[in-house]
Order: sequence, then C-alpha cells, then structure tokens
Amino acid sequence: MTQLAIKAAEYIRSQSNNFQPKIGLILGSGLGSLAELVKDPVVISYGDLPGFPISTVAGHAGQMVLGYLEGVPVVCLQGRAHWYEGVESEKVKTLVRTIKLLGADSLVLTNAAGSLCMDVGPGRLMLITDHINLQGKNPLIGPNDEEFGPRFFAMDDAYNPDLRKLLQQVAADNAIPLAKGVYIAVLGPCFETPAEIRSFKILGADAVGMSTVPEVIVARHCGLKVAAISAITNYAAGMSDEEITHEGTLHYGKLAAKDMSRLLIKFFASVAQQND
Repeated sequence: MTQLAIKAAEYIRSQSNNFQPKIGLILGSGLGSLAELVKDPVVISYGDLPGFPISTVAGHAGQMVLGYLEGVPVVCLQGRAHWYEGVESEKVKTLVRTIKLLGADSLVLTNAAGSLCMDVGPGRLMLITDHINLQGKNPLIGPNDEEFGPRFFAMDDAYNPDLRKLLQQVAADNAIPLAKGVYIAVLGPCFETPAEIRSFKILGADAVGMSTVPEVIVARHCGLKVAAISAITNYAAGMSDEEITHEGTLHYGKLAAKDMSRLLIKFFASVAQQND
C-alpha cells in the first residue's frame, strides 16, 4: 500500500511541476462544483493514479484538481471511495495517504447526509464535531504501516478544534447558517429504516451518511488535521413524508453547494491571511 501511495504522489508531482498543497479537500455527492473555482488547475483522472478508486456513483467525477483557492495551494478530490461499492480499504488508505505525501497538513471533507434534527433541513450545512462508526469496519485493520502512524492512536480530537473554530467564525462573519453535530456512518447502500434512525438518535447522532469516517480515521493516523462538513440533503427515514432518493441527494446537494462554496472560499481566504 505504501508503494502505491508513493507512486501516485510521484506521478502527481511529475504532472504538476512538483506542486505542494497545504490542504486536501474531498468533495461528496453533488458538491464537486467547488473544484471549478480552483485557479491554475491541473486535472488528473483517478484512473491514472496507482491504487486510486474508480467511482461508480453519480455525482463523483473521479478526478483530482490541483491549484489555488484564495491563494492557498490545494489538492481537491472530486469523488471518494465507498465501501458499499465493494472498494477495499487499501484504496481508501492510498487516497488519503497520497494527500499526506504531497505535503498537505490538513484535510477538509464534505459529504451529503441525512438530518436527524428537525431544525436542520435539506439545503443546510452541518459542521461535524464527532462521529460514530457503525460501518462495521475500520480501514486500518491488518498490518500497521509505521511510516504513516502508530498502531494505536487517540481519536478524541479527530475533528480539529482550531479548524472547527475557524469555520464557525467564518460562517458567523458571513451570515452562513452552519449547524453542528455528530455524524453517524453506516455501510449502505440502502437508506436507513425509521427504526434505525430512532436508535441513532438515542446514540446521540445528528446526521447520517455512508462515507467520511474511513477517510478521517486514515487521516488522523497519518497526522493530518481534519475538518468535515455535511450538506444536508434530506430528513432521515421516518421524519418526513418525502421519499428519500439519490436523485434527491444530488438535488439538495447542489442547493447546499452554494453555501458550502461560500463557506469554504471564505475559509481559505482566512487561512491565507493567517499564513501571510
């Protein structure tokens, strides 16, 4: 696995004049349009990168865009790997560890999620403060790669407090509604039952989705600081009369993408100011 990430990073450098990003950005369903704002872009297909997943899900372009957002060097990934696609953990590790090897120190993730909170409806954004992993898997199962991190590591600060504070401040300064809550990850691909949603509420979840957590685990293992934002695309099962569909996910994801783009552009502008 290490060799695949090394080879992918070497190929990316050869195609981008040794570009070194500061922040990695993974875009979820219906949220890939943010990559269109990247300045001086270099676009690389996942198909050209050793060990990278080939997405089978609508709304995931399956390509990497390197360039600048508000002057900050970024590597933007349009599409991710989902376990429900049959993707093995090695590809998740390769994807995230390649970002680390390129030189990034932080990873910002976005996803589409269902809301368990009646006051946070479709089209809204939710800042993830913590997660519950109900996917039944951990991407680090198997031999540990000491080049990236220790066998055992803490997850109590999985979502970096400083990055969360900055995102909340940016949202407040720009009148962007930003809820916050706990994300619960399930395997999918079917949506949840009303009984499952009731149980998730008891566990303390505020949003539910089928991604993100594996990437967060791998990112924290290799020392990347992490922030994550959900685009709320529906009320979870049993909370609304509206049928839950992937088409609806993409529709409301695009609506939420407007605020998501504003939030992240202002966030990158703030990062640029801090680095001056």
